Amino acid sequence: MKKNAKIFVAGGQSGLVGTAIVRNLKNRGFTNIITKKRKELDLLNPVQVEKFFKEEKPDYVFVAAAKVGGILANKTQKADFIYDNLQIQNNVIHNAWKYKVEKLIFLGSSCIYPRMAPQPIKEEYFMTGPLEETNDAYAVAKIAGIKMCQSYNEQYGTNFISVMPTNLYGPNDNFDLKHSHVLPALIRRFHEAKINGKKSVTLWGTGSAYREFMYVEDMADACVFLMEKYSGSEIINIGTGKDLTIKELAEMIKDIVGYKGEIKWDSSKPDGTPKKQLDVSKLFEMGWKPKISLKQGIKKTYKWYLSQLTH
Repeated sequence: MKKNAKIFVAGGQSGLVGTAIVRNLKNRGFTNIITKKRKELDLLNPVQVEKFFKEEKPDYVFVAAAKVGGILANKTQKADFIYDNLQIQNNVIHNAWKYKVEKLIFLGSSCIYPRMAPQPIKEEYFMTGPLEETNDAYAVAKIAGIKMCQSYNEQYGTNFISVMPTNLYGPNDNFDLKHSHVLPALIRRFHEAKINGKKSVTLWGTGSAYREFMYVEDMADACVFLMEKYSGSEIINIGTGKDLTIKELAEMIKDIVGYKGEIKWDSSKPDGTPKKQLDVSKLFEMGWKPKISLKQGIKKTYKWYLSQLTH
């Protein structure tokens, strides 16, 4: 990508990944980055999206806009998850083709893989078995986005690539306890318990499920790396190659936050998929590796969270 290429980052105003991609591009010296607030450009609205592409004609597009949430939101708002995500990606991907975008990167999710996929999960396990039921609506939307990119490549010769990130966290994450993912939720729960002098914190499930977590700055770096180095319809996993149990994660966050109370587990609540670790050997073989450890990343995220509380 030339440094003055016109780059549209969908989700670049407020999204966890989008804002990190914008920071990464700026740090690399890219000067012509477009982001839009939702009130300026509603990605659910096909008329607005087409008008935007027709007028702006971006050279490169990062599709980092999506409706996302944790296990509770995914389970209870399935209609919203499937509708919003299909609309966003249909509008953006179709207009990227129509207005001759040079290259597009679509961000999928590791939940597109079968619930009981062999571990670590290789890219070729895509579409080989049933999905995890708690987030199947979101996963189906993301699968449609991947298939859309592949289909446009096949039929129209576009250069649309799809990447599958592992669980992400970092600045601009959602800390709302009803809708957030596990890591920001734990930061907030332990912080509030510490401030309020609570003797114990009760968490969902048994803590035995394994999860992989990646700091969002690393994710953004991998996306820009792949935008520059990779072309093809095959999906690419983005992750750290390491995982840990939710119990271990909770202990680590408790320690970083400085909460002294006890952790209790409510085993009547679901654990979700027992293990979900991505095989990242394809990405690593291309010459990219993450730079930020989980402990470092959680410390940075907690610092950011605290800075938001004082605003």
